[in-house]
Amino acid sequence: MKLFHAMSCFAGLASLSLAACGDMATLPVSAGSGLHPTLPPPVQALIPTVNIAPATGWPAGSKPTAAPGTRVAAFADGLDHPRWLYVLPNGDVLVAESNAPPKPDDGKGIKGWLMGLAMKRAGAGVASANRITLLRDSDGDGVADFRAVLLEGLNSPFGMALVGNDLYVANSDAVLRFPYVTGDIHITIPGRRVVVLPAGPINHHWTKNLIASQDGSKLYVTVGSNSNVAERGMAAEEGRAAIWEVDIGSGRHRVFASGLRNPNGLAWEKQTGTLWTVVNERDELGSDLVPDYLTSVRDGAFYGWPYSYYGRHVDERVTPQRSDLVAKATVPDYALGPHTASLGLAASSGTSLPASFAAGMFVGQHGSWNRQPASGYKVIFVPFANGIPDGGLPVDVLTGFLDEKGNARGRPVGVALDKHGALLVADDVGNVIWRVTGQ
Repeated sequence: MKLFHAMSCFAGLASLSLAACGDMATLPVSAGSGLHPTLPPPVQALIPTVNIAPATGWPAGSKPTAAPGTRVAAFADGLDHPRWLYVLPNGDVLVAESNAPPKPDDGKGIKGWLMGLAMKRAGAGVASANRITLLRDSDGDGVADFRAVLLEGLNSPFGMALVGNDLYVANSDAVLRFPYVTGDIHITIPGRRVVVLPAGPINHHWTKNLIASQDGSKLYVTVGSNSNVAERGMAAEEGRAAIWEVDIGSGRHRVFASGLRNPNGLAWEKQTGTLWTVVNERDELGSDLVPDYLTSVRDGAFYGWPYSYYGRHVDERVTPQRSDLVAKATVPDYALGPHTASLGLAASSGTSLPASFAAGMFVGQHGSWNRQPASGYKVIFVPFANGIPDGGLPVDVLTGFLDEKGNARGRPVGVALDKHGALLVADDVGNVIWRVTGQ
């Protein structure tokens, strides 16, 4: 029966049905969320669970559903796969219009072929625009009325940070530095390379984010793994599944924290000055495993990947094992639900949203492919108290990205606060930047 089911699923995938293959979740997403998530026994199948929400975009006049006490409107639309956001001190909003670079060795084999079909179905198969667009709301009405291409000809850009008069951009293979003067709308001077990042013909998790240290002397750069659970061997993971600390002046770098399968969003918690990140955990252990997570980032800490998850829960698929590393694996601070694809992260300090959002973190959840039913596809808020999660469950901020048929009208990615404290959300399927404000 397993073989028959696998063949049926394969046929369905080949015809792009892309659903109903694999196991069904037995727990709600909330069970895999919070300070103490439920971690049931793993489920391994011949064919992994594949449940892709086909990308359709937003029907005319429609928009996400905002949390009570807030409202949402489009800040800008007509963009080309907007992935990440950065707000400049003068209020201009930078948008990385980006998608995966060529990865000729990442789609080999049956699984790679199937995942290629799945990503196209999810709206991620378009060519990368490879640019950073500047959006400006010159009249303060909450809608961008001016746009310009600030940088073009990049290589799958993602993270951005301004330090003094230097704008740093994380391409998929390097961090570049560009001169910037307040009010610039187009930069023509070529970027100078600060540090080379792991890339190559696989470059499985290609998105590289960065954030500047609070004194402006260093950059912290995320580098995702080159596989799900090191099935290509640990040599292919050199320098990956980690957050790097890069000296801005010299370009020297070191691994600041490791064992982080695919870290993306980065944010400083204002009260404690602690760095936080969101991490996409491993796939193919069933619809209820493994929760993505939000965690503080400790210098020198190891977070388990690939040998264990959520602390010392051993992943028996990985060989050879490293019991010495499992023994020192750090337990993440807060679970965000299994397969939610939590990517965006923004500290809420300074928000103009209602007081219930004053202390905590906004998280953009891009949405699952390896869970039935779907998870993520929303923006949530994790409340904090005294600089850490307060123990409550996440609060929905923006929902409605999936329609009643399970199609993806949009998929939230990067999140950021604008100069008025409103929440901006990049939607790379709707090709919109949404703006959430208090009523």
